[in-house]
Amino acid sequence: MPELPEVEVTRLGISPFLIGQTIKKVLVHQPQLRWLVPDNVHLTEGLKIDHVSRRAKYLFIHTKAGDMVLHLGMSGKMRVVDEALPREKHDHIEITLSSGKKLIFNDARRFGSCLWQDKHDHEPLKILGNLGPEPLTDDFDGNRLFELSRGRAVPVKSFIMDNAVVVGVGNIYANESLFKSGIDPRRAAGRVAKKRYLLLASNIKIVLAKAIEQGGTTLRDFAQADGNPGYFAQHLHVYGRAGEECDTCQSIIKSKTIGQRNTFLCTVCQR
Repeated sequence: MPELPEVEVTRLGISPFLIGQTIKKVLVHQPQLRWLVPDNVHLTEGLKIDHVSRRAKYLFIHTKAGDMVLHLGMSGKMRVVDEALPREKHDHIEITLSSGKKLIFNDARRFGSCLWQDKHDHEPLKILGNLGPEPLTDDFDGNRLFELSRGRAVPVKSFIMDNAVVVGVGNIYANESLFKSGIDPRRAAGRVAKKRYLLLASNIKIVLAKAIEQGGTTLRDFAQADGNPGYFAQHLHVYGRAGEECDTCQSIIKSKTIGQRNTFLCTVCQR
């Protein structure tokens, strides 16, 4: 599943092609994604794209009428191509631009979504209502983690992956941040000391920022705006490395299941 860095790289990739362009046409070839694509997305036709933003893993294409709200789901990807390029399999939405280009939303598994937020609707979409702070902002820090974790028995890995606590810390980056912080992902969130949360918050920021810089992860079904795979060029210390030696202590990296997600850790380095 594309994680926050992949979504941010997508935003960075498509924004230069979209901002300032007029939407000529919105073609919805397959309206039944995770939720039904609303007809209101056609209200953008004839309007200029003011800017493109991101909140958690949601991308917003802003116009004066309202915003298209896009989510990549498990296999979604976007690319900008020439208007004349033939449609490919799983190209569910095409947004044709005044530049002669078009933005394609492709999603083989159809767990992605395209929703609408009207300019005059002062209440955010329900799916956006309970989101925590962005991890790369000053609103997120170790103090917040410590305060929210008190009395929590859930594993610390599940805790930091809770979007109400902080958005966008997906499985890959939760594993890597906990390893970098020396914290056992199975430890109860309420039993992690404040100084360790201060370190963890700092490392979450470092790991995510580096991932964005590198352009994504080794998720094979993610593609940047130009259609090339967005591979995570940096070395992953624990994720996907079960049975291999730890870079730090040469112990064997273990694989466990936490919250129905594969979890990777070094039982020597992480306590």
